[in-house]
Amino acid sequence: MRAVAVILLVLACSPAVARAEPVEAARQLAGLFIQTCLPFAGDPAGLRAWAARTRLPALPDPAKAVFLNGAPGAAYDATTAAGKLVLVSSDDGICSTVTNLATGGDVADALETNLRQIGAGFRLVIERDDRQTTELHYREYLVTWNGRRWRVLAATVKGGKPGHAMLTAAPG
Repeated sequence: MRAVAVILLVLACSPAVARAEPVEAARQLAGLFIQTCLPFAGDPAGLRAWAARTRLPALPDPAKAVFLNGAPGAAYDATTAAGKLVLVSSDDGICSTVTNLATGGDVADALETNLRQIGAGFRLVIERDDRQTTELHYREYLVTWNGRRWRVLAATVKGGKPGHAMLTAAPG
């Protein structure tokens, strides 16, 4: 979970972008996650081909390395008018989407709404605060869809204040 804290710190230092309401940033984060991480978790080549087709620009090496916490992979700038969005694809198949401004409640609502809309089964299995980085809160879900299973982690700033958020999927 230390990697989550580092990634969220990098977003805080990223150049400013137009900022919409945190609820819209959460919707954009969850929408990008549903389009990319669910279909492509476990398939980094497929995810990267999707990113190339949609013309998402790759992040430069220093930023990419931070988002990947030093692991091999790729990271893409998916920024919208709602704020900074990053798509992260590690070589081991883990996929994440990250934003700079959303609340934990909005992220959970947007994720769960999107999962219901696509007909995915899901259940919240763990909800806890980070023990080392006390301002972070985690919600972990088990998700099934189209015959596949994922572990999905929502990492957000604790409490109701807007801040950085990340959704991560790993095949499971």
